Amino acid sequence: MRYFDLYDDMRNPGRWILADPVDESGQEVDPWQFRKGRQLDLRGTLKFTQHHPGSALDFSLAGMAIPVVHGRVVTLFERLGLQQQVQFFPAQVEGQSDPYFVLNVLRIIRCIDEARSEEVRHWKPEDGNPEKVGQYRSVSGMRIDPSQVGDAQIFRPWGWRIVIIVSEQLKQALEEARISGVRFDEV
Repeated sequence: MRYFDLYDDMRNPGRWILADPVDESGQEVDPWQFRKGRQLDLRGTLKFTQHHPGSALDFSLAGMAIPVVHGRVVTLFERLGLQQQVQFFPAQVEGQSDPYFVLNVLRIIRCIDEARSEEVRHWKPEDGNPEKVGQYRSVSGMRIDPSQVGDAQIFRPWGWRIVIIVSEQLKQALEEARISGVRFDEV
């Protein structure tokens, strides 16, 4: 099985760029909660303005890399039976009447293959962040150990939760459905 880093395709110059979300009362929403890999209890609809107005996408990363997806993505995930691996929260995107959602990935898997990755740096005591010592500081050219993944189709790697990894099967399904805004790099 092959796996891919799923990220926002920024190559389209006419595309939108979404700002940080707010709740229905206009209060900021903690963006870090979407990287924790656990069920969240959010009520109401998250709201996104367009930081840079442009063409709507089916998949994009808003401020702090929060995945925002069109309802077509939700339907695809349901058809593939991935409800136990993700959670969706209703979202309203400025200027759009179509349904959008925030995608919350529920699995964190310890799978980074440090030996095969291009460069892995860890926090050290001399970096001045004692609570981070031993954790990943940066990961370039990431490679994962597929034997650690199990049956996960979508997950975040332990220690480097800024990325979303998808299986080859999910990548193909997203491509076949012509989900706009997605880009993939094999890991």
